[in-house]
Amino acid sequence: MALMDILVPDIGDFDEVGVIELLVKAGDTVKAEQSLITVESDKASMEIPSSHAGVVKELRVQVGDKVKQGSVVLVLDAAGAAAQASEQKTAAAPAEQAPAAIKTEAPAVVVAAPAAAMPPAPAAAAPAVAAPAHQPGTPTGGLPHASPSVRKFARELGVPLAEVQGTGPKGRISHEDVQAFTQRVMAGSVQTKAQAAKAPAGGGTGVGLDLLPWPKVDFTKFGPVERKDLSRIKKISGANLARNWVMIPHVTNNDEADITELEAFRVSTNKENEKSGVKVTMLAFVIKAVVAALKKFPEFNTSLDGDTLVYKQYFHIGFAADTPNGLVVPVLRDADQKGILQISAEMAELAKKARDGKLGAADMQGGCFSISSLGGIGGTHFTPIINAPEVAILGLSKGQMKPVWDGKQFVPRLTLPLSLSYDHRVIDGASAARFNAYLGQLLADYRRILL
Repeated sequence: MALMDILVPDIGDFDEVGVIELLVKAGDTVKAEQSLITVESDKASMEIPSSHAGVVKELRVQVGDKVKQGSVVLVLDAAGAAAQASEQKTAAAPAEQAPAAIKTEAPAVVVAAPAAAMPPAPAAAAPAVAAPAHQPGTPTGGLPHASPSVRKFARELGVPLAEVQGTGPKGRISHEDVQAFTQRVMAGSVQTKAQAAKAPAGGGTGVGLDLLPWPKVDFTKFGPVERKDLSRIKKISGANLARNWVMIPHVTNNDEADITELEAFRVSTNKENEKSGVKVTMLAFVIKAVVAALKKFPEFNTSLDGDTLVYKQYFHIGFAADTPNGLVVPVLRDADQKGILQISAEMAELAKKARDGKLGAADMQGGCFSISSLGGIGGTHFTPIINAPEVAILGLSKGQMKPVWDGKQFVPRLTLPLSLSYDHRVIDGASAARFNAYLGQLLADYRRILL
């Protein structure tokens, strides 16, 4: 018998997180990287994997416990895995297995990704209007039975899971349960505990959105159809997108930057550095220019905290990365302290981790400002959705050659469309126009960054 302690690995910037679900029990045989428990902070849910294969001898945590990096999750008999391997091949499959292990050294994190750049936000920011329930006052027996992704989805919508009636095995709550009752709550057919408590004794109308229920259509009546489930990333990011679009007063300022000389410099730089393997992209130059603009206009590097504006003294820039399952937003940390080549190398590494599904919690936290680039695809301008709790986001479209008047004649110049969405509660239109104009000046003459 080879007993060993399985510890909580690096979980990012969290000091302590609460245990919300046990995925194994004493006597279970687990594989390396199989999820053991689910923990939850105010920003993310994570499944803690096993570092070794073996048989669970003793659980050291219970639902509700607080754990941190280095905490003992369970005691594992590493030698027992081989002894039970043959039995597992013939044993009947259990009615409900533990979630499949995600092959990564860091915990699997349930996060939200914006269409234009949307990382997960604290539950406190969730709108109160979308809070589904099954019946107010219905007693619940302990922690609601739901997966981490469902918990995240419910938290972003402000759903009190204790009031949701699960329709899955053993009363497990699914995404469909949350969505279905959200529609009934919005239609006014049921009231949550929170809504009942806020309702005036004498009746009367409120100031909610008062939306109609989502239309139910049998599409097969009109022709053949094919149904495909949304990816987990899109399911979760949808709640973030809806909240941010409804809760933040968006305004978008459109401008253009002349990047003719900068593009020529980028091409020559890549030729000179072919042997290094680092490919410099226009986005790397934009990130460096954005940092300079944030220093000149510090209100763009803030976040609203109630009635307080938090000015950040660091410069972490998020960039939207396209993956097979949807957009995620890795964060490039301390961009002000790095050169173009280092920024390009780190961006490539983060983008690869995103495509491989290996981004950890720390890779997507702490952003100050986000950039969504569609330059490699096309388009002129668009309206990126702000990545709460940030107050602005920059959208980049495809650069185009245009005739520009130089005072004597029209000359061909390569122009880059800039779409700056900003939170009008924090930033006014004049400041946004100045920010975009200054950013355009930096990209037109990169020497200005040295001033």
